[in-house]
Amino acid sequence: MLSTLEILLPVFGLIFAGFVCRKRGLLGPTAASELNRFVVWLALPALLFDTMAHATWHQLYQPAFVATFALACAGVFVLILGASLLSGRPLADASVDAIAGAYPNTGYIGFPLCLIAFGPVSLTPTTIATILVACVLFAIAIVLIEVGLQSERAPHRIALKVVAALARNPLIVSPIVGVLVASVHITLPPSAETFLKLLSGAASPCALVSLGLFLAETRPASAAKPGAALLLTGAKLLLQPALTWWLAARVFGLSPLLVEMAVVLAALPTGTGPFMLAEFYQREAHLTSRTILLSTLGSLVTLSLLLMLMGHRG
Repeated sequence: MLSTLEILLPVFGLIFAGFVCRKRGLLGPTAASELNRFVVWLALPALLFDTMAHATWHQLYQPAFVATFALACAGVFVLILGASLLSGRPLADASVDAIAGAYPNTGYIGFPLCLIAFGPVSLTPTTIATILVACVLFAIAIVLIEVGLQSERAPHRIALKVVAALARNPLIVSPIVGVLVASVHITLPPSAETFLKLLSGAASPCALVSLGLFLAETRPASAAKPGAALLLTGAKLLLQPALTWWLAARVFGLSPLLVEMAVVLAALPTGTGPFMLAEFYQREAHLTSRTILLSTLGSLVTLSLLLMLMGHRG
């Protein structure tokens, strides 16, 4: 419990710092959006590029683990997407809901937590999970949002608009360029590496501060959807790890250690990526922000219990 709390406390601290700065007027009403734009256009693309540029095929070739984690994320994503569409939500908003319920915070919480629980052997599985979440799942959500925002009826016109929008999206372009750099074995100069590390390091803290700024804004009571946020939180903290365990242990027969790591990674709270998408595409971000907050709070209990059951006590 204490080891989990030590990792999650800085997350709450950064959210709270943004919340206080907005409430006291230290940062203005546009601060959340502007800081989020910095993350989307500079910090997060640098992180995605850096991750992909340094990934090796030998390191990432674990097809059973990839299939387990990818199918679990996809299953929860499709389930929430379908439920949101059936409830009358537009495709763009339903896509944001879906990624909010299926997007584990592997980058900011997954790496330190798994290092404490499993040691250095966890680095490769966590890297794979981060790539699947931050690149593949993110890309799918972006494609669906772009499709949902197009007003053209002709399929070929919609396809052209979506492709053009994706080609301008830094969250899609940066990991693709990173893969190209890795595939041709280009070694970046030290100055470029330092530049990327500095920008990458700003992604998570700035996104969390931006979330705190957003939560501090006064909104009509009707904007809050505690029931929907609780359902998304339940899907994230309970359904996704349960599905991951079934796939890992029963379908693909992973080793006990890989099963434990996959389940812990799937049980992580929602990361800030869905909030950044909601803000970037000017969708209603209140449900997403509440899900991030509730899932992070709830994970203090669920992750601690899960690690205790596995015999990891920090």
